[in-house]
Amino acid sequence: MNEIEVTLDLALKHGLTEEEFERVKKFLGRIPNYTELGCYSVMWSEHCSYKNSIALLKTLPRSGGRLLVQAGEENAGLVDIGDGFAVAFKIESHNHPSAVEPYQGAATGVGGILRDIFTMGARPIAALDSLRFGDLKNPKTKFLLNGVVKGIGDYGNCFGVPTVAGEVYFEEAYQDNCLVNAMAVGIVKTNRIAKAVAKGKGNPVFIVGSSTGRDGIHGATFASEELSDETESRRSNVQVGDPFAEKLLLEATLEIIKKDLIVGIQDMGAAGIICSTSEMSARGNSGMRIDLDLVPLREDNMSAYEILLSESQERMLVVGKKGCEEEIKKVFEKWDLQCLKIGEVIENDLLEFYKDGKLEAKLPASSLVLGGGAPVYYREWKEPEYFKQLSSIDLSNLPEIRDLNAALLKLLSSPNITNKNWIYHQYDYTVGTNTVIQPGCDAAVIRIKKTNKAIAVKTDCNGRYVYLNPRRGTMIAVAESARNVACTGAIPIAITNCLNFGNPYDKEIYWQFKEAIEGMKEACIVFDTPVTGGNVSFYNESKNHTVYPTPVIGMLGLIENVIHITSSYFKDEGDLIYLLGETAPEIGGSEFLKEFFNKVEGDIPQINLKFEKHLIDTLISLIQKGFIKSAHDLSDGGLAVAIAECCIMNRKKKIGAEINININFRNDFFLFSESQSRILITVNTHFKNDVEKYLNDANIPFEMIGTVGGGKLKINNLIDLSLEELDDAYFNSFERLMESK
Repeated sequence: MNEIEVTLDLALKHGLTEEEFERVKKFLGRIPNYTELGCYSVMWSEHCSYKNSIALLKTLPRSGGRLLVQAGEENAGLVDIGDGFAVAFKIESHNHPSAVEPYQGAATGVGGILRDIFTMGARPIAALDSLRFGDLKNPKTKFLLNGVVKGIGDYGNCFGVPTVAGEVYFEEAYQDNCLVNAMAVGIVKTNRIAKAVAKGKGNPVFIVGSSTGRDGIHGATFASEELSDETESRRSNVQVGDPFAEKLLLEATLEIIKKDLIVGIQDMGAAGIICSTSEMSARGNSGMRIDLDLVPLREDNMSAYEILLSESQERMLVVGKKGCEEEIKKVFEKWDLQCLKIGEVIENDLLEFYKDGKLEAKLPASSLVLGGGAPVYYREWKEPEYFKQLSSIDLSNLPEIRDLNAALLKLLSSPNITNKNWIYHQYDYTVGTNTVIQPGCDAAVIRIKKTNKAIAVKTDCNGRYVYLNPRRGTMIAVAESARNVACTGAIPIAITNCLNFGNPYDKEIYWQFKEAIEGMKEACIVFDTPVTGGNVSFYNESKNHTVYPTPVIGMLGLIENVIHITSSYFKDEGDLIYLLGETAPEIGGSEFLKEFFNKVEGDIPQINLKFEKHLIDTLISLIQKGFIKSAHDLSDGGLAVAIAECCIMNRKKKIGAEINININFRNDFFLFSESQSRILITVNTHFKNDVEKYLNDANIPFEMIGTVGGGKLKINNLIDLSLEELDDAYFNSFERLMESK
């Protein structure tokens, strides 16, 4: 294949620009051959190089706090939680593959993120997902949803990791481009952390795990372009996963790390062998000499180009310690996995790939990678015309909704609020016996065995908010995810992110991206939650739709003592219900506005980050003092929805509530406002004075709004519904929607 003449036209077809093709020639001092062109095309794709985002990403707080490695240095973020343990966690997208092959696209997304975790030496203990689809009444949406959920469930269940939390939203903007973001969390002892590095002249290089085929070739470039009518023909760009092989790979990987047999290890994800060899070499200021004839293949007549770019799953690149070759092989033989030495580390900054005794590619490792020779762009941006137009719309003149019983039931039944038990019941969320708080509450909580600690994890983003106000909407995403973990008793300590946007060459899209980064930076600085890493997914658009800008936040919280774990739902008759924070008539971008008026417009809720941080700190202090029985944040659907959820969330013990609250503006806006920085808590009457004094001293606005008890939910004289009505709307509506034609 290297006999194919490489021209500018061919480079353009590979996704490189003319400027980038000239840059390649300058690095090499010559025109690249066909294999080398393929290597640059995948490594300089948006998916691998972050060329249109890295300049802005570097403005985020990426170090400090409990971080053990700076963002981007390793396969995943790493956070010290004390007692000799660290948490590895990361989130990534698999959007385009899932749009054309939902089952394998989602499954391999889970597999890839799990490998990022255990190549750090961490044992995965939890998985999460953040999903976006189009209109649920559309048959294609149901097809995609079914495939994605089954792919996530099958891979996680077979691998043996609990899928403990997530979020699912449905909007027309995601009709052609579903978003499938997978997050994984693992635990590692701080003295067993593995690095993704290659160094030490003569150290052996192994490929381990599954054989290499033609699946996934140019998957990275496929993820770096818009979906089109040709998408269906790109199924070959979607990898095929094997969770059973991955489970074996996990155990073998952790064993060679524990036995201290290796220098470095990296998952072969996007761009396969060329990615792992170049990134590991660049980190170690070294190179590699690789014999591609030694790579185990499952298809005949594969070229060097295909072998280097294949994205076949369940593979790792391992740099062993010289002299440990046989011991490394024995470990993989024990787990019935392939382990073949394919080369060695060399001193200079060169990657040399041979096949059939011929040098097929010779590339400077540093020239291929992010932070090295990969291009970095500062794109132009322009504020969209819709921004000020939509945010300035006056919503106060909308007709008032009078039947508030029916309104609450309608919101509890809406696809974006109703309980997603139809989805998470397909996941094994208890495997490993560490899951303390399961799907359905504010955040999942996982116990850390051999300690008194637990971690809380949550993904969060309201795409409507970010569309209407990218900066503030992203601040709210960070704030709500922090509030979610705080409601479990956890201190927010770090985030990962998955940034889903349209075409970065569109000035208005890039403005959305820039503003979202600014909002994230401001929020993370205030909350002291540095960004451990993550993923950028551009080009999520088609000729019909561009997705809402969706910067998903994966928040990690730490609970120092498991006795402080707090759940969301009401507990006992007679407990007092308090609302912390203030309510304003803020329905811009709300679920109420969309459900009743089919509008996505208006000024989204305000957010005071310093007050939010103070509220979270106060809540955690009250929990640690033992004053609080339950805590639930207010978000989609507002106060009435939150109270209803607290009544029925614990299906083993549903319990009613009687609410008498001061309402100082129109009833429907008050009950369904999505004002930020609000939390519902319940308190035993014995602690009434202590809690109120603490809140007053902390200058936190609050109101005692009612008591727990009875067989219904009553709010003033506005809402009077039985628990059975609430339960049916909240727990059965999604299944009915999925069964409807």
